[in-house]
Amino acid sequence: MTVLKVAAAAYPVEFLEGWAAYAAKVERWVADAAGQGAELLVFPEYAPLELISLLPGALHHDMHGMRPALQAFLPDFLALHERLAREHAVTVVAGSLPVAHAGAFVNRAYVFGPSGLLGYQDKLMMTRFEAEEWDIAPGSGVRVFGAAGVTFGIAICYDSEFPHLARQLAEAGAEVLVVPSFTGSRAGYTRVRVGSMARALEGQCYAVHAPLIADAPWTYAVEDAVGAAGVYAPADNGLPEDGVVASGGWNEPGWLVTDLDLDLTRNVRVDGHVLNWRDRQAALTRATPAERAGMEAGA
Repeated sequence: MTVLKVAAAAYPVEFLEGWAAYAAKVERWVADAAGQGAELLVFPEYAPLELISLLPGALHHDMHGMRPALQAFLPDFLALHERLAREHAVTVVAGSLPVAHAGAFVNRAYVFGPSGLLGYQDKLMMTRFEAEEWDIAPGSGVRVFGAAGVTFGIAICYDSEFPHLARQLAEAGAEVLVVPSFTGSRAGYTRVRVGSMARALEGQCYAVHAPLIADAPWTYAVEDAVGAAGVYAPADNGLPEDGVVASGGWNEPGWLVTDLDLDLTRNVRVDGHVLNWRDRQAALTRATPAERAGMEAGA
């Protein structure tokens, strides 16, 4: 039996007194999840933006000015998460944040394991807010990572709403799709939730959804954020009939810790009531030439 214990954070934004307060908060969260036996810890999209509270007040609502200012925290941010992953022997998908890259700023989620920094995944599809108001640029390429012998990939928020991106990750070996999100309304949360469930259905894999929680009128960047942590799977043999493996409370901060039985999803891929994963290529033959070109480009 292959079981991966995951922890999805419904992480609350707070106004912090200083870097030490931030470090202590992250230390508590990682220790809590590790203490519950979690092997893969997932923080939400833009969770580190509570660090905006440490910037001068004039930058709290300055969407362009805060981006370069936040870079000063990056070395300590990386060192903190690397140390905690090593100390607790866990894999951590850190909250994503704007990172200077190639003359622009991307939305980047770093991944740390017991051996140190494993790499990062940049968000590929920008929401209107990111593109039009914040000038965050899309990254490029998908990457897969390992946690306790299980391969996973990351689809940051809006990325989860595009089938071909998750398919690329699954084709690269991902059996778990990690979805860190920041959504300012229930409608936005629902889009990401439905997208995550659809990607789990299509890939016959697990999806782990970690949302940001915020009531932060002191910064326009993450003023409002809502959601509930969730873990989803294809509704098939041995798995929940509604596709929901576990779910946290609405706007309820904390970890959602649950076991992912990989034997179940592996069996569904080869002997489920339906065989979405096996039939993904056959589906291409039913598509129009234009649709096929688009799907093949994403594969």
